[in-house]
Amino acid sequence: MNFRTKFQLSFMMFLEFFIWGGWFVTLGTYLGSNLNASGAETAIAFSTQSWGAIIAPFIIGLIADRYFNAEKILGILHLAGAILMFLMSQAIDFTTFYPYILGYMIVYMPTLALVNSVSFYQMKNPAKEFPNIRVFGTIGWVIGGAIISYIFHWDTPEAIDSGALVNTFKMVAIASAILGLFSFTLPKTPPSKKEGESSSISDILGLDALKLLKDRNFLMFFISSILICIPLAFYYQLTNPFLVELAMENPTGKMALGQISEALFILLLPFFLKKYGFKKTILVGILAWAIRYTLFAYGNAGELTFILIIGIALHGICYDFFFVAGQIYTDFKAGEKVKSAAQGLITLATYGIGMLIGFWIAGKISDIYLLSNSKHNWEIIWIIPAGFSLLILIFFMFTFKDEKIKLKDE
Repeated sequence: MNFRTKFQLSFMMFLEFFIWGGWFVTLGTYLGSNLNASGAETAIAFSTQSWGAIIAPFIIGLIADRYFNAEKILGILHLAGAILMFLMSQAIDFTTFYPYILGYMIVYMPTLALVNSVSFYQMKNPAKEFPNIRVFGTIGWVIGGAIISYIFHWDTPEAIDSGALVNTFKMVAIASAILGLFSFTLPKTPPSKKEGESSSISDILGLDALKLLKDRNFLMFFISSILICIPLAFYYQLTNPFLVELAMENPTGKMALGQISEALFILLLPFFLKKYGFKKTILVGILAWAIRYTLFAYGNAGELTFILIIGIALHGICYDFFFVAGQIYTDFKAGEKVKSAAQGLITLATYGIGMLIGFWIAGKISDIYLLSNSKHNWEIIWIIPAGFSLLILIFFMFTFKDEKIKLKDE
């Protein structure tokens, strides 16, 4: 891969995740502070990510894979996203806001697959080359949070009260427009389906991989994957409002430590899989969720701020040791004919079904434990996903039989 292509792909990946991290992290805080949204309404807004994940395979399978170059679809979707993001910044209440965020997630979620498609098509050895490109996505997410917290200070209590968080949507709208236009300059990535080759609904949704559920081990992993997304939804939906309510300084910037941790721990994942096996690695990942939420429950933004920082930094173990390890396990279990279908099925189950349930539960819990002074009883709120994580840990421990995974470089 020449330098020009490497730069193009790196800049594409940087903007892709800068766009996501530049508004999604502070969404819960914005909805509560600017639009006076309830916990249930906030859950509905976050659930649009799940609906986008459910609808995305149809856009990819029925349009991008068959008729148009991936980079052109990527450009059109991001330009549409820029318009919707700007309209979100203009909404004055939740009723007006919701159709825009739903439309935005429907056009954004397919781009996550498209940037991978554009990248992989240009690579001779994706296993070696892709991590060096994908890391710029993590950098983009981190810089998005840093800009909000350390440059413009939009997430300070005073700025939030003045409505400054609305600027995150305007910032991301500009970035989305830039990526939309830039996408048309990316290397050509033609449709993966040959002319006349059809895609069934079963192909698109990954339903051909359902036969993997006959394997008891994979079924237990599949169920655990859906269940663990319930605690995951608590993190995405409630962490930023939690830190803001506790008056933590630069909360959005500090949350970016989670992505830095994710980038570091993914390097340790192959070592853990080789030395300890898949089951123990997954158990460590689930345990990290329970520990994280326990730290959130008993930490505060005063003398114990470091406890909350540790909880945020555990994101690398929480995410990599379960979800990334799970993707590797799914690839290992699936045959050549259903590898893509299997990954699609897991994505549909987790980001679609699992997080849809999780966002709804997190919204209900945050409403139930909203106090009369407009503050939340965070201790109880965080103990709930901590306890649920422990139940998932016990379930997986006693239902999954360990098996050796042969990594591709072995």
